[in-house]
Amino acid sequence: MNKPAEKRTRRILVTGAASGIGAALCRRLGGPGTELFIHTRANKAGIEAVAGAVDKQGGAAHVLFGDLAQDGVAEDLIAAVAKTGGDLDGLVANAGFADKTPLAELSDANLTHSHAAMPGAFHRLSRAAMPLLQAASGGRVIAVSSFVAHRFQLDGVAMPASAAAKAALEALARALAVDLAPHGITVNCVAPGYIQKDPGAHAALGSGNLSRAQARIPLGRLGQPDEIAALIEFLLSPGAAYITGQTIHADGGLGL
Repeated sequence: MNKPAEKRTRRILVTGAASGIGAALCRRLGGPGTELFIHTRANKAGIEAVAGAVDKQGGAAHVLFGDLAQDGVAEDLIAAVAKTGGDLDGLVANAGFADKTPLAELSDANLTHSHAAMPGAFHRLSRAAMPLLQAASGGRVIAVSSFVAHRFQLDGVAMPASAAAKAALEALARALAVDLAPHGITVNCVAPGYIQKDPGAHAALGSGNLSRAQARIPLGRLGQPDEIAALIEFLLSPGAAYITGQTIHADGGLGL
């Protein structure tokens, strides 16, 4: 009698994994048969806690550090993945930040930094990861965008640098979807609305602005990181094989 084929280990890189959506996603994915490459810029305590949770669930976690706005860091992350094997099933570009500087006060340097850290990093990561994604069967790429690329009347708390960076991210993802479709690789964006921050984490909005923001959400509450992670988990799954080039909004109805 032939032995059943061993189930293949799924290998996924998640950037910005030390807290919030990234951490919630790793906790969802972590388990037997999954090898996660989890990245943070500098949150050592947070990333080690996530790695511990993944290990406890029976998965494997490799911790990676680096500022993705800097030249060479994205390529170094992919090289670290390649050293442990020749393929990559999923790339989740989640690392980012919010810059609420008004347009009239926004410096060239800050605008450039937002682009380097988000669409620039996504471009460098995906470009370097292409051979690894193509070596896997049915690779997945997900970029985490934001509602700020689509909503601008926000009671004076518009985030022009972040909006421009996330809009560019979405455009790059659609272009990449076309390029990778012949290889059976899907590329999509998730655009969260207002999401609850981890306790003690920096919030872009003060309590007053946050209360006004929550009042604009038809569902009447902030989203939870795990709710966004659940959507990303689906987009990484075989069930999402016919979804590509999309930006999927998970915002409690904010865009209605």
